This record gives sequence, structure tokens and C-alpha cells, in this order.
Amino acid sequence: MNTIWELDFYSRPIVDENNKKRWEMLVCESPLAPNSPPDTLFRYSQFCDSNQVNSIWLKEALAAAIAKAEQPPDKIRFFRRQMTNMISRACGELKIPAIASRRTFALWAWIKQREADVYPQQPGYQPGQSPSVQMQGGSVQRLPDALRGEQWRFVTLEAATFTDLGDWAIDFGEVFPLTLFNLAPETQIPGLIIYSSRALPLAAWMSGLEVASLQAEGTPPNQLLLQTGANDQWLLVPLRDRTAQQEAQTFEDRKRNAQNVHFLAVQSDPQSEAFAGFWLLQTLDLP
Repeated sequence: MNTIWELDFYSRPIVDENNKKRWEMLVCESPLAPNSPPDTLFRYSQFCDSNQVNSIWLKEALAAAIAKAEQPPDKIRFFRRQMTNMISRACGELKIPAIASRRTFALWAWIKQREADVYPQQPGYQPGQSPSVQMQGGSVQRLPDALRGEQWRFVTLEAATFTDLGDWAIDFGEVFPLTLFNLAPETQIPGLIIYSSRALPLAAWMSGLEVASLQAEGTPPNQLLLQTGANDQWLLVPLRDRTAQQEAQTFEDRKRNAQNVHFLAVQSDPQSEAFAGFWLLQTLDLP
């Protein structure tokens, strides 16, 4: 199994003795197995003075993280598009592919934990000064005609159902342990299943997109979008009637009750017990 890291390099709500923002590099390992204990995933943090913010410093900090981990990752994901040039340059020097992606769930959970428990304990902490994150989606694209599903339905599974996820028959996809978000076993996890006679090609195509989340758009919802990469959006399901719109609104409500965790599945037909594709997803709760 490949090793993927998630990276953030940005200013924190902390200032130094000269009233300059302190920056920080965070890297953490993406949990790629459904039963990976979160506390066993690799993590590394290093603060940076504002006058040292450049790709050279970042490369050296990444090298220090790699030395501690004892092996480099196969690729690095990052969600801040404004840092693309600096991150790409530093990773390129280390010959590690860097990919802009909203599939940085473990990293985002860690940042929120540090904002609550770590930064307030630092000298120079300034509450309310945490930088915002802009992830506005690009224009909505249409799925390739050959890869559209013939049927779809919203479903809900209890979190406890996913305890044996590692035993499910899945051709393409990516999952994470629900323990990453401390979800109770009875938590209702909403999802969407797409049925297609071309299920395997559809799932294979999605597997190359850095699948991040599903989002019902409109009031009432009139389309369900698949969000991928840094800002790509795909029209997955048009919601043309009132019943579909109500189901989409219920889907969004259940997402919020499950810390925005949800899933996308691709199957050949409703009778199939195998998945051509299965992704656990999360909509990042951005400020």
C-alpha cells in the first residue's frame, strides 16, 4: 500500500516578539485502512519565522520529517491552492509528487485540534486570528456520457456497519477509520449508491480524481455535485423532482449530524454484493 502525506504550511494565530505571524508546517499520514488507529499515523510539526517562509525552508523541514519517518511518502496532498508554487517546488526538489486535494481529512481534523488545544498555550497567541481558507469550486463539469449511472439512490448506514469494511469486496476507492472523528457506533452515515452497467470503468475513472465530497446545491437542492481535486466539480445527479430534492436535503442534514462524513459507492446493480468503487468522504468544515 502506498504512503500518502497531507501537508499544510501557513501562518498560525500566533505572533513573535516583533508582532510578526508565526508559520507552521504540518504533515500527517493519510489513513488508508479502515481500521488504522489514528494515534499510529505519522505526524510532524515545525514552526517557522515569517522571514524564513520560502520553498528552501519548507524543503528542509520536509526532509527532517522524512528522516523522522524513515521513508518518504509516495505523494503529498495539500489543500491551500495559494501555496501551490511553494509546496510544488519544495516537493519537487525532494522528488515527491505534490497534489492539490480536498481529501485532507486527517490533516484538517488535526488542525482543528491544534487550534483548540495547542495554539492557545503558545506565547503570542491571538484568538480569532486564524487564517480563513477559501475553497470556492470551479465551474460544474458534466460527467463523460459513457460513465453516467443508470440509477442512483440515497442510503444510510450506521457507523458500526463499517467495522468490517476491510473485508468488503471493493475494486477502487479509498477509506479511513471512522475513529478518526470519534463517531458513535449508532451515528447515521449518509451516502449515495450509483448503479451502472459500466460500474468498473466509472469507478476507475473516479479513482484518479482525488474524490473529496458530495454536495447538494441549491435551495431547494437541484443538483448533487461530486467535488474532486482542489476545486473541480462534477454534476453527478440532477435533482429534478420534489422527492429527489427532499432526499438530498435529508442527506445534507445527516451529513451535518455525522461531522460531514458520508460515502459514495458504485455498483453494477442493486443485487450486487461487491463494489466497483467505494469512497468514505468528508466535506471540510471551513471557516
